[in-house]
Amino acid sequence: MLIKFNNLKINQLQPETEFEKKIFFFIEDWLSASETVKVQTSGSTETPKVFEIEKQKMLSSAKMTCDFLDLKENDSALICLPVEYISGKMMVVRAFERRLNLIIKNPSIKPLENLKDEIDFCAMTPLQVENSLDKIHFIKNLIIGGAAVSESLKSKISKVLHRQSQISNIKSQIFETYGMSETLSHIALKEIYPKADDYFTILDGIEISLDKRGCLRIFAPNLNDEVLQTNDLVEIIGEKQFKFLGRIDNVINSGGAKIFPEELEALVKKEISNEAVFLGLNDEVLGQKLILIVEGFQDENLTSQISNLKFEKSFHKPKEIIFIDEIPRTPNGKVNRKELLNLITGI
Repeated sequence: MLIKFNNLKINQLQPETEFEKKIFFFIEDWLSASETVKVQTSGSTETPKVFEIEKQKMLSSAKMTCDFLDLKENDSALICLPVEYISGKMMVVRAFERRLNLIIKNPSIKPLENLKDEIDFCAMTPLQVENSLDKIHFIKNLIIGGAAVSESLKSKISKVLHRQSQISNIKSQIFETYGMSETLSHIALKEIYPKADDYFTILDGIEISLDKRGCLRIFAPNLNDEVLQTNDLVEIIGEKQFKFLGRIDNVINSGGAKIFPEELEALVKKEISNEAVFLGLNDEVLGQKLILIVEGFQDENLTSQISNLKFEKSFHKPKEIIFIDEIPRTPNGKVNRKELLNLITGI
């Protein structure tokens, strides 16, 4: 289904699939007299909840993204994210704001499976990208969110697009996003391709600072009236950039040393393609014992490969490596660390 927002005639839309019907109902809601819409949080860090957001603030967010990517009227955009969440809703709002031509694809792990034409803009999760590597060269501007983009996936993206650039005129830009429901999708982007950045760059109209813990504070008056306090430990560079270190509630204290599991996971995922998660198990001597959970069948070669990695500190090397069939995830694809910890301690 294609919806042209530069000449939207809602009475002529004929949704057929359940996903198309959900988008149709959201468009009706958006065009209603209400100044707000209801949005459901992903529940990746807390219990899912539903809250109302002002439409004007959503339009402000959409404008920032469209300006950053230089999207223009009649550009094509592909939506393949659930419209219940802010990520899917914002794709529709961006189409409203910039009068884009919105192509609807049912959310799946292979949303680009039958794609044959170039698309100007798309937003996907890492899992969707992982299963669409043979098609991502059709996307000119791709933003990836919902979960961190692994080093392994970044490497695959770079290799695929570098190879395609030698046989095609399509020039893709790929970005990892940083944001949350309360910031109406992302407030910062980090380029993955063609340049590989280490830092997120915040969008215009955003101000950032640190609290006493070293966690990120966000002031985005066009998106939220409150100063948003995160539990994300970051390193700020200048006024416009920051490096994500990890969530403070994920920090592992082992023998008095603070360990950021996300940094170690990035290192491991440069070498292996399996999902890998570092956890801290209660230990009488160390306080917390560092362990590594790897998704997949137990493999001695893989174990040896991980053990031979050059970790920056000796205490970064896991005391134990555990293989499990499947790592639990939240509905939007993020690793559910609490459930994983419960699973491991129950083994």
